[in-house]
Amino acid sequence: MDNASSILRVRDLNKSFAGIVAAKNINTDIKPGEVVGIIGANGAGKTVFVNMITGYLKPSSGSIEFAGRNITGIEPRDATHIGVCRSFQISQVFMSMTVMNNLLVAISLANHDTRSLLRPLNSMRRVRECEQVMERYKLSDYRDQVAGTLAQGVRKLLDIAMAVVSKPKLLLLDEPTSGVSVDEKFDLMDIVVNALREQGTAVLFVEHDMDIVQRYVDRIMAFYQGEIICDAPPELALRDSKVIEYVLGPGHAIQLVGDRLEESRHA
Repeated sequence: MDNASSILRVRDLNKSFAGIVAAKNINTDIKPGEVVGIIGANGAGKTVFVNMITGYLKPSSGSIEFAGRNITGIEPRDATHIGVCRSFQISQVFMSMTVMNNLLVAISLANHDTRSLLRPLNSMRRVRECEQVMERYKLSDYRDQVAGTLAQGVRKLLDIAMAVVSKPKLLLLDEPTSGVSVDEKFDLMDIVVNALREQGTAVLFVEHDMDIVQRYVDRIMAFYQGEIICDAPPELALRDSKVIEYVLGPGHAIQLVGDRLEESRHA
């Protein structure tokens, strides 16, 4: 894949901590608007990879290009300003503030014209922006509700909405359905993925729930001991022998039923 067709280009990326290899020889390209799932056991290198992309960790070697620009070692705030944003496993919302005020603060912080920080948070322009975001992420009914009183799934939606107010070209999500009930998780992901696809945002998300991964992604990147052991569409990746051995675990079988994958565990 060439630079012109990639929003993110990673080459020979490595990261070590005191001689311990956390990421080894990572090479990948992400296309604009692509949704990619990142899977692997705990300690496989998934979060290290995401942290290097978003500037929370500096690579030991290798390069990261975003939209044709070298961003290797970029600071997290600068990454956000150029269109690389992330949402964390634990929601980063202001629990004592309303949904509307959370979004108003997020918009203010996302605007790197420092003069705008001196203007009232609730300017008409910002309120309209917030209303559009709330409509897109199905949060309008919760406009005046305090974030700390929201159900976990709604709070996750708010957290993700706050991450995308700057209209990023690339969004990285860390276990977006973690802590969300079974009844809520598909509705949440339907809203998030549909909204991001509509905006043309490329998405990388770390997830342990294979039901979520196989339903929403275009590709799966499977990590093991800091390396990508498989990078393929879900119907291939979830049948890959290395993925079954090192990620899914022995006893898992992936079957294609109709146009969707289903996972089962044998006794």
